[in-house]
Amino acid sequence: MASKVKLICEEKVVPIIEELGYDVIEVEYSKKSDGMNLIFYIDKDGGVQIEDCEKVSKAIDDILEELNPTDDSPYILSVSSPGLDRPLKSDRDFKRNLNNEISITLFAKINGNKKFNGILKSYNENEITIEIDGKEQTIEKDKIAHIVPVIKF
Repeated sequence: MASKVKLICEEKVVPIIEELGYDVIEVEYSKKSDGMNLIFYIDKDGGVQIEDCEKVSKAIDDILEELNPTDDSPYILSVSSPGLDRPLKSDRDFKRNLNNEISITLFAKINGNKKFNGILKSYNENEITIEIDGKEQTIEKDKIAHIVPVIKF
């Protein structure tokens, strides 16, 4: 059922959100402590504010009611920012983090290490290159378990 709900939302609801000027990073339909949740993670240049989440929620609420993607099963609708520390997944995520510090966790060790922190210097569909202490290290994307920006306050 979860994949059906996501598919309906990605086909019918995401284009409406995009028309409002937002990027949809992810659609999630999953069980949380308070029941089933349908969450749209949105982003835009300059970041997402609470007013953006409210605007999108109001814009899609009636459409979701009409589409009934959960076949009358109750759910909680949420619209959220994916957060500053969200994993890098899309081309846009990598582009936004060029020349910024990132943290990488690998599935298996390379040169005795499973974790790397460095400056993202370049990327393509198969690999990324980071700079660590003035030296470049290229890592194949399929060896990366988790990759996130390093947030410093």
